[in-house]
Amino acid sequence: MTADDRPTAALIIIGDEVLSGRTQDVNARYLATRLGELGIRLREVRIIPDDRDMIVSAVNELRRACTYVFTTGGIGPTHDDITSECIAEAFGLPWEPHPEAWELLARDYESRTPPVEFNAARQRMATMPRGAELIRNAVSVAPGFRVENVHVLAGVPKVMQAMFETLAPTLKGGRPTVSRTVHAPRALEGQIAEGLAAIQAESAGVTLGSYPYYRSAGGGVAIVARGTDAAAVEAAAAKVRALFRRLGFEPRDGEPE
Repeated sequence: MTADDRPTAALIIIGDEVLSGRTQDVNARYLATRLGELGIRLREVRIIPDDRDMIVSAVNELRRACTYVFTTGGIGPTHDDITSECIAEAFGLPWEPHPEAWELLARDYESRTPPVEFNAARQRMATMPRGAELIRNAVSVAPGFRVENVHVLAGVPKVMQAMFETLAPTLKGGRPTVSRTVHAPRALEGQIAEGLAAIQAESAGVTLGSYPYYRSAGGGVAIVARGTDAAAVEAAAAKVRALFRRLGFEPRDGEPE
């Protein structure tokens, strides 16, 4: 299986708080890393507001373009948590109480000391598109859910991660992404650009990314080789080390400290 044959994914990050800068998203990095490890190519990350038309449009576009779609955010109990009902609209399904989710949440609130009312706001977290399959997690009782190839996850990073790890064994992947990083202090991108382009041209199936860095002790350039063929990635990384040496720089493996 080549890189182009691997399953694909898109991530839709939903929330006004992300677009306003109030909340810093960390979910994209986690999902990009884990999907790569599972051999699933993350093709797109889209950040959109709590807007019904935009959510429905994005879900419908991306679920047809990718093997998997993941959404984060908007499944809580407040008025702006509209992701679940938007997923129902995107699939043309009724948005209704989910019997299993309803029982889980009702039992949890009742078991607390003192008991907590399972009110209309909390009941929203148990209302889902008809036929949705629950995604449990080890952190909270409130579940995410799946409809066909769309997986609806929480926005809170710890809960999202727990949901994804529950989900991960059910996802069909391909060959995992392998990466190697080589960096060189004092190197500048303009000095290595020509040689790096030559390495890229002869490294089929490997992508090379160039990332300048700046530290108190000085800057440099880090080169990341990525691909699904470990031997090819290692060979490209070796050529990068040789390029650095040829230009008078000391290559170092790994990310710069």
